[in-house]
Amino acid sequence: MHMILVMLTGLLLLAVFALLGKLWGADAASIMLAAKYFIPVWLAVALVNMWVGVHKAGYSVAQELPILLVNFAVPAALALGLVWWLGRA
Repeated sequence: MHMILVMLTGLLLLAVFALLGKLWGADAASIMLAAKYFIPVWLAVALVNMWVGVHKAGYSVAQELPILLVNFAVPAALALGLVWWLGRA
């Protein structure tokens, strides 16, 4: 359940970045740039989530690494898909 909530948080953060990109520049290039900026920010959030899992919840790094990869990959892939889709338009 926690993984789903983390991924939904990532999607919400991507939506916020895309909205801010639209408000900032009002064109597809601004939204694409915002989606590109989302990826390193989301990586930092996912790494913090992993750190909490290891240090606070008591999981090992080996247990948390696959969760980190999934939690990061799904929203990041959607961000890259958004960049690709907007680049085609």
